[in-house]
Amino acid sequence: MPVLLIAVGLRAENGGAKGPAKTESVVSSSTSDSTSAIDSTNVPPTKAFTKMNANEPTSPFTASLSEFVTGRTGTITAAVDDLATGNIFLFHPGVVEDEASVVKVDVMATLLAEQSDGNVPANASQQQLLASMIEESDNGSTTELWDQVGGPVAIASFNQRANMTSTTPSTCLACANFPWPGWGLTTTTASDQIALLRQFAVTSSLLTAIQQNYGLGLMEQVEPSEAWGISAGVPPGVTIAIKNGWLPLAGETNWQVNSEGWIEGDGRDYIVSILTTGSPTEQYGIITIESMSEVLWSQLG
Repeated sequence: MPVLLIAVGLRAENGGAKGPAKTESVVSSSTSDSTSAIDSTNVPPTKAFTKMNANEPTSPFTASLSEFVTGRTGTITAAVDDLATGNIFLFHPGVVEDEASVVKVDVMATLLAEQSDGNVPANASQQQLLASMIEESDNGSTTELWDQVGGPVAIASFNQRANMTSTTPSTCLACANFPWPGWGLTTTTASDQIALLRQFAVTSSLLTAIQQNYGLGLMEQVEPSEAWGISAGVPPGVTIAIKNGWLPLAGETNWQVNSEGWIEGDGRDYIVSILTTGSPTEQYGIITIESMSEVLWSQLG
């Protein structure tokens, strides 16, 4: 289970109010993909990570977490950007998966970036569509906004500017042999989703502070029934901006289940994206994500 320190750089100030820029380290874990629960208390750091010096970070993707994932059905990839330390951790980096409804964050970001005045859409109808798309995960609203922003061409253009180089927007809304809206078949990586979420969480050249706060506000108000996933293990009083996605790819036996967002409070400040495919049921994928989330929360404290 090799873990590799693969990059060092500088991060911009977080939201203009998080303190000075920090050194950014990227740690990659290429562990293999259980049905047993994880004890997230006092979980030892992964044995695969050998520190070269005292300043190198320890991955929150622990040995116990890797063992849990090894026994799970399907393919799991994840990324965590610890804004408090500047460290980025990758789990199964480079794995490409379908976005399902997390693509709605991309649609929202594209629409906001298209506002020439740097504000939120003045159109009340678009504001209502944004709210229902993010807070309720409404598919009809998403399809309307997908068209209004300019479809896959416009979204791909925004993604390039956001350094989302491994994301490919779906080119069909009604796709052959697929009963769901085609935008859910947009493909991405966990790293690209971190790049997208950073447009809302740290100083961005694409979105203004007003637009960032607007988008995060919607993600903080998702319906309780859709607040599962990366929120698992997070205590009350912590701010959670979240978007989930779930999509049956082959009948009811192959589910894409994703969860991502920004968590801040109680000594933590991190962005996380967990993408899973090949789960036999939706709930199975949710259990996978929530088990991982509990460990990440514990390890990042």
